[in-house]
Amino acid sequence: MNEEVLFPTYQRFPFAIESGQGVQLTDDHGQTYLDFTAGIGVCNLGYQVPTLQAAVKAQLDQIWHTSNLYQNHLQTEVAQLLVNGEDRCVFFANSGTEANEAALKLARKFTGKSAILAFEHGFHGRTYGAMSMTGNPHIQAGYAPLVPGVQFATYNDPAALDQITPDLAAVILEVVQGEGGVFVGEPAWLAAVNQACHEQGVLLIIDEVQTGMGRTGYRLAFEGYGLDPDIYTVAKGLANGLPVGAMVGKKQLATAFGPGSHGSTFAGNPVSMAAAKVVLQTLTPDFLTAVQAKADQVWAYLQTEIAPLPVVNQVTGKGLMIGIHLAESLPVAKVITALQAEQLLTLSAGDNTLRLLPPLVMTSTDLLAGLTTIKHLLVKLSSEVMA
Repeated sequence: MNEEVLFPTYQRFPFAIESGQGVQLTDDHGQTYLDFTAGIGVCNLGYQVPTLQAAVKAQLDQIWHTSNLYQNHLQTEVAQLLVNGEDRCVFFANSGTEANEAALKLARKFTGKSAILAFEHGFHGRTYGAMSMTGNPHIQAGYAPLVPGVQFATYNDPAALDQITPDLAAVILEVVQGEGGVFVGEPAWLAAVNQACHEQGVLLIIDEVQTGMGRTGYRLAFEGYGLDPDIYTVAKGLANGLPVGAMVGKKQLATAFGPGSHGSTFAGNPVSMAAAKVVLQTLTPDFLTAVQAKADQVWAYLQTEIAPLPVVNQVTGKGLMIGIHLAESLPVAKVITALQAEQLLTLSAGDNTLRLLPPLVMTSTDLLAGLTTIKHLLVKLSSEVMA
């Protein structure tokens, strides 16, 4: 099919995904794949989920759009599930980048300050505010001038604490830097950042767009570290594939976000809310415990079977968010293409990293089967590279 009618912003693989069932995807050539991408961390519950489909179809039969000029009971229900009993408020958006834009606006408006501290290799989106807080020069290239007032520090570096000063409106970070290379925050460092923000009167924003909704074995990744963000953002897995994002902030921040201070035409639409409600109801303690148990098996395999391979520099991540950092001699793009021929779909990330984001409902059997496929391919490619 001729795609010249589309802007060439994506480097697409030469096939289209046409259907999905469980954790399997089928392309337009009839090839079936085990999915270790979940739509880039989106379809955490897999495909053709009966409870999700029933909720979405029921909502479609009622109404699929109503403006935010009117009360929306589904938004209230989903917000209550999101805040989970905490004294917080929710603003719904259409995506992660929009949720981060809302967080930036709220932080500046509430504090009356403009300076933001972000981190190198972080990723917060591609709209101007979110892109300006993204520590990746490649993503920012060609778009100057960016939103002013954003400074950067080195992730996991104790020296970054010296940059948390009272003149900042906020610090924004990911507990696990996904796009940057699946780099995990060190618990002591994250706790120190959390403490410094609160001591200096600086808002702490945690971007949970990729790490949230059970991805790390916790409902939200920061819960596994005992952190207390003033604001956090979610998207991706929140509605298992329908477009939705949310900014969640402590209730005292609501004084800065009164009528007319922010808004969106489509955000929080009933169809996405119907799906989000099911997702949040699914993330029970038992569900998360099962994710953690599967992750333990996965990490045992990664550490004994994949990390020692000569073409692997290190394996990083948390829960079912995994980064296999490859030697420079083995480009990650080559590995991804070769794995597609083995009927396994994977992703890339910074630092020449093979990134794995399988659906959270995938069985241990399928998870280990996929990892075994990766191991065998890396062994084969290793011998070719070293020959």
